[in-house]
Amino acid sequence: MALHAHHPSRSQSLLLGAGLAVLGFAGRKLMVQAPTMLAGDWDKALAAEHKAALALFDGLAATDDAASGRRRMMLMQLKHALGKHALEEENAIYPAMREHGMKAEADALNSEHGYVKQYLYELSDLLDDNPAFQQKLATFRADIEQHMKQEEQELFPRLRQALDDSATGRLTRRMNQEGLKLA
Repeated sequence: MALHAHHPSRSQSLLLGAGLAVLGFAGRKLMVQAPTMLAGDWDKALAAEHKAALALFDGLAATDDAASGRRRMMLMQLKHALGKHALEEENAIYPAMREHGMKAEADALNSEHGYVKQYLYELSDLLDDNPAFQQKLATFRADIEQHMKQEEQELFPRLRQALDDSATGRLTRRMNQEGLKLA
């Protein structure tokens, strides 16, 4: 029996390449969202994201003018982390809060996300001015840490108490689906 080498056609090669690209894209998204997904239910996952964001703040605070490239990269990471986190909260958690009698609280938290975007915008303009950058970063960190504490210590426990196990599972899945959009 003779073995013949099979060479894929151009269209087969293109399909294979496209398939591998899709798998790579999906794999990357899952890798970015995995720490959140593995942290547990929605409230534990968001607390883990809060902790990771604060670590990015601390890393940025440790930079100086000599580390402008590192500062730019870390600010980009912070923007991505907070953007993904905000999407999860705004499209899953805050609507659930509204459904469970926490409309004013959800609206206030959502409004605070606008200020987060403003801080990120301002920090981008201050990358090369170390004293102003560090001052703005410290103010931002203090404000966002207060936002996180209110969520973790007061509001998320109230929402968690209003949900049964099934609703908690659905909310966790929805939050992770939202996170995958920006992962």
